[in-house]
Order: sequence, then C-alpha cells, then structure tokens
Amino acid sequence: MRRALAGLVARRLVSRNPGYGHPLRPEYVLTPAGARVAPACALLVDGLAALEIGEIGLNNWSMPVLAALGGDRRFSELRGELPGVSPRALTLAVKALADAGIVERTVLASYPPRTVYRLADRARTLTPALEQIAAVAA
Repeated sequence: MRRALAGLVARRLVSRNPGYGHPLRPEYVLTPAGARVAPACALLVDGLAALEIGEIGLNNWSMPVLAALGGDRRFSELRGELPGVSPRALTLAVKALADAGIVERTVLASYPPRTVYRLADRARTLTPALEQIAAVAA
C-alpha cells in the first residue's frame, strides 16, 4: 500500500491532505490530475468485475501487462515495454492472466518455436479504460 501511494504521489495523482489526520496515519486526496483519471479507473474496475477477474486484474503487474499487449507480443518485447518488471513477476502475471482467459498464449510452429501473447477477445472491453488511463497519467 505504501508503494502504491508513493507511486500515485510521484505521478501527482494524489497528495497528502495537509492539516488532517495523525502523522502516522495521513489522509490523501485526489489532485486535479487524479480527478481526471478517476472515471477511467472506475470504468476499469467495473470491467474487471464484469469479467469476474477483479482479484487477478488488480495484481501488481496485471494492468501494465494488459496495457502493453496491443498486438502479438513476445515475452522479451513485453519485458522491454515494462521497465522494472522482473522475469519472474512477468511470468507470474502472464500465467495468471492466461489462466483467467484474459491473455492468449500461442506457440508458433517455426524454428525455433516462438511463443506470442495477445489479449483474448473478452479482454478487449478493458482497452478503452486502459487507453484513457494511459492518456491522462502520461
């Protein structure tokens, strides 16, 4: 929770509420930029609930992986688009999303065999919310 709040503060989406709360239990409020992205976040949470993957979708790397999957991507391409992700964390995120039916994993019959990942058709409903969040938070 602390890292998530620190990330939101660093992106200027939330700020500490000055003068309120105990120093060890500070309160946070949305900034104007946070208020602009909040409707898209609510749309994304609603979409995750409709797909019945709320818990998996809110894991640490799930949404960045979904946002990076614009088309067919290899593992190395995903890793290149997600700075800071470890190979293990990316593997776990992709596996959990594939198990939930949100990401499709395809092994191509080439030499050497290649594996590509893409969004499943049912996950396309999340794309507008992800694009809105990326546009506002960038």
